[in-house]
Amino acid sequence: MSFPPTLKQLRYLVALHRTNHFGKAADASHVTQSTLSAGLQELESLLGTQLVERTKRTVMFTALGEEVVRRAQVILNDVDDLTDMAAAAKDPLKGIVRLGIIPTIAPFLLPKIMPRIHEKLPDLELHLREDKSAELCELVRSGELDLVLFALPYACGDVAEMPLFHDPFMVAYPHGQAPGESINTTELDESRLMLLEEGHCLRDHALEACQLVGRGARREMAGTSLGTIIQMVAAGHGITLLPGMAVDAGLADKARVDIVSFKDMIPTRTIGLIWRKTNPRAATFETLGNVIKDVMHHHG
Repeated sequence: MSFPPTLKQLRYLVALHRTNHFGKAADASHVTQSTLSAGLQELESLLGTQLVERTKRTVMFTALGEEVVRRAQVILNDVDDLTDMAAAAKDPLKGIVRLGIIPTIAPFLLPKIMPRIHEKLPDLELHLREDKSAELCELVRSGELDLVLFALPYACGDVAEMPLFHDPFMVAYPHGQAPGESINTTELDESRLMLLEEGHCLRDHALEACQLVGRGARREMAGTSLGTIIQMVAAGHGITLLPGMAVDAGLADKARVDIVSFKDMIPTRTIGLIWRKTNPRAATFETLGNVIKDVMHHHG
């Protein structure tokens, strides 16, 4: 082997693996598709083996290709960590932090925390990305995001977790149908319970939180947002669980629903940050976490 692979080639490979699409991988890498293809072909001829099977419709990685991707990931993370480490050493509270955040947190929490972060950490530039948990988990592991604001616990591999605060669940009933100001979890009529689609982290947390098995909970909520579910409750289709932060933010104010709290055990989801354990900017992330914690404790 005359030359080792370049970082650029490895980045192309990892991008292709993540997007499973030559065009999307090229866009993500900010190059043309022919540049990306050429880079990958060079990589294959350097290694003297095929990594990707190219067919009309799909991108298939060979077994060796999968292994090369896994190692490339480690190498690229190390390189990113090396540059981050240098930057962090110079000034830990300066620079860009790429933060992922899930849709059942983003619209309710961001308006509260962004002004305070800006005030306390003026030199930190937050780049935000909203996506589902599984997607964000992937991005933090591939080093494309620095940290993610999640509902914990969430199995995201070997990451550092920093719990920040608890967000209690409440129940929304169609107007006039609530059994009282507050209820016991045992009074929750599971057959009427509508939750967000599978894979939407709120669903798992809601079921876990209420100690429900979720066999009765309705499954047809694919592609829905909390706002839509509230409208369905208002229309009398069922009841739902809402995160307290969504209620505080006024999500249900205009809808014809009654919001009821729990009195026996209060089911909650834990909101926290996760980042790669090897990320040298952990101290920066903890500072950021503490600012969020502060805001929320004062709001709470």
